[in-house]
Amino acid sequence: MSSVRGKVAAVTGAGSGIGRQLAFELARRGARVAVSDVDDLGLAETADRLKALGAEVHAAHLDVSDREAVEAYASAVAEHFGVVHQIYNNAGVSGGRGGVLDNDWADYERVLGINLFGVIHGTKAFLPHLIASGDGHVVNVSSLNGIMAQPSLSDYSAAKFGVRGFTESLRAEMLLARHPVQVGVVHPGGVKTNIANAGIERAREQGNLTPRAEARARVYNEKLLKMPPEEAASIVLDGVEADRPRILVGNDAKAIDLLIRLFPRLYPKVAVRFERRTMAS
Repeated sequence: MSSVRGKVAAVTGAGSGIGRQLAFELARRGARVAVSDVDDLGLAETADRLKALGAEVHAAHLDVSDREAVEAYASAVAEHFGVVHQIYNNAGVSGGRGGVLDNDWADYERVLGINLFGVIHGTKAFLPHLIASGDGHVVNVSSLNGIMAQPSLSDYSAAKFGVRGFTESLRAEMLLARHPVQVGVVHPGGVKTNIANAGIERAREQGNLTPRAEARARVYNEKLLKMPPEEAASIVLDGVEADRPRILVGNDAKAIDLLIRLFPRLYPKVAVRFERRTMAS
């Protein structure tokens, strides 16, 4: 069993949603916290609220798709605190603008660059510091779509399945080398964050919003994204402190995981049926 009390934890994508609540919960449990985001206003609010909780805080603007920036950020956090114990690679964006035939290369490059390579950048930049701490922990946030794949989410699912595979490989490497680093992958289900709306607004601004993507976001926000991010963050940290290698957040994530294990040939049909019902809503 681990404890976050007294640890130095870095959280990416901490300007809102699960990342912000992870930072708050870490502070409540006695951690010192480094937070980062591309949203400077959201990040500043997170940092101010962390300070109000009495936490020692380091905050910095960070685009996780920029490898050199992530490497510099990891060095800055280590220099500020003198040690880093935990990295929560949480930053992410939505995908699903259209199907494989509709998406252009920019869609894949953006979603994979942030959701997959952002996790890889963060892990590689922080891992030497975690090993040196003698009590490290890597926590990579995947998704329900890192367990199952849905139509018109090929970019997002490719990234989130990639996070899962990367993290499981890393866990095996840490065990093989006997490094003092725990590794976990998080699969949140329907958590009420702003990620879907942010993706819709970006697509609308760029003039490439599709009716299907807009309809999906509406249904998700109204019917599927139910769990408060505060509850999700608490579940994640309970899993981290229990050294769980897989952390399923929500009954929907647990049910889908069980369905796929029991009926691997059936679940694609379930995904198609779900998509049809969603688009008919």
